[in-house]
Amino acid sequence: MTEGSREDAGFDAERKMQFLYQLRQKGVMDKRVLTAMERVDRGAFVRGHFASRAYEDMPLPIGSGQTISQPSVVGLMTQALNVQPRDTVLEVGTGSGYQAAILSHLARRVYTIDRHRNLTREAEVVFTKLGMANITVLTRDGSFGMPDQAPFDRILVTAAAEDPPGPLMQQLKVGGVMVVPVGQSDTVQSLIKVSRLEKGYDYEELMPVRFVPLVEGTARE
Repeated sequence: MTEGSREDAGFDAERKMQFLYQLRQKGVMDKRVLTAMERVDRGAFVRGHFASRAYEDMPLPIGSGQTISQPSVVGLMTQALNVQPRDTVLEVGTGSGYQAAILSHLARRVYTIDRHRNLTREAEVVFTKLGMANITVLTRDGSFGMPDQAPFDRILVTAAAEDPPGPLMQQLKVGGVMVVPVGQSDTVQSLIKVSRLEKGYDYEELMPVRFVPLVEGTARE
């Protein structure tokens, strides 16, 4: 190892330590989630002008009017989802692919869908490069989920709906969990945990959040 590469490795280790410290400070305490987030380099999912800020705890633009969520929110949502090793997970809103990459270290299989074809293509390239073979990424209208692959053990929605979407709730297994931002504007939203029971659903309000809206249909690009 050259002197330069040793310095780079040291910097990476220090940056990773600070990154995990920020997550714990915000309440991400689940060891499996922290390990997954340590293994997934957020820098691989942030390109262009904002690449230098990939390790800061803040949302960043990624194109098509979308954002990559701040790491602490990703961690808290993943923690609330409580993914188990044999679970099949549906993510609605692929975006950069960062969230799906973390889920891939926790679940048996991850399906991730987005209405923006350019985002799903870019995410698929990164997944292939990183060898994440248990992720399937598709361009679809996320508000309708994936009835052809349902039911799912876990569903994670990374865009805000006015109410938890009925089609997605129906695609949850009994005993399954969905985490979804709910709110009628981009300034007043709550993260909701929906648990499917033998009869009906249980709802738990987790925290205030701010996400782009869940839009029906697929985008032109």
